[in-house]
Amino acid sequence: MMRQLALAAVALALCVPGKAAELSLRGHYVEARNCDVWTGPCFANADFNLTGKNAVMAWRVDQGRFNNVDLQGLSVAAVIVAQNTLGLEQSGPAKALLIVDKRANASQREALVQLAKQQGGKLLANVVGVQSACVDLSACECKSDACYELIAGAASIKTRCLDANHDKACGNETAFYPPLANGVNARPAGVVEHVFRGTGLGQIWSDFERRGAYVGTFEVR
Repeated sequence: MMRQLALAAVALALCVPGKAAELSLRGHYVEARNCDVWTGPCFANADFNLTGKNAVMAWRVDQGRFNNVDLQGLSVAAVIVAQNTLGLEQSGPAKALLIVDKRANASQREALVQLAKQQGGKLLANVVGVQSACVDLSACECKSDACYELIAGAASIKTRCLDANHDKACGNETAFYPPLANGVNARPAGVVEHVFRGTGLGQIWSDFERRGAYVGTFEVR
């Protein structure tokens, strides 16, 4: 009898999610690259290692804690310079500049840096600088919920909904490249503008009217 009760207790414990499975943080996500991500294979193949080496990514925490630090309402952005087209095998490490919400205190700043590194994976393994600035990520109401705007110091993104007629070039478009961040629920969007005019990476860029963005949400458990 005691053995049966013990087995039942173990089974019950396995069925109840532990803290590791609890949702600790959620928010909104946006990225833009200087190549099309919603495209046909023929167009993508023509751009391999010619474009798509630069990107801006950003996360806005709507609710939750990371490393036991409350990050609600704060944001962080990452500016990327890669060796090869992002989404392809890289011949060397990318360089990343992090732009952290200037409203964050010291512990929140460190937690935002660690959050970005976890979400960005290998792309953010080589952070060459961390800057503090106003980071504002907003989502506007629109037909496909794809209109986002980011202002993060010297980096900015503005996206729009993709149009099935206006944005199709070959009729074989798909989400050719997946999102750059881990664990995001994102959909392709059009880029109105994608700009970085800052220091720290040895490059600046201005890119417009491209099918090169992802927008959506993210969660950390």
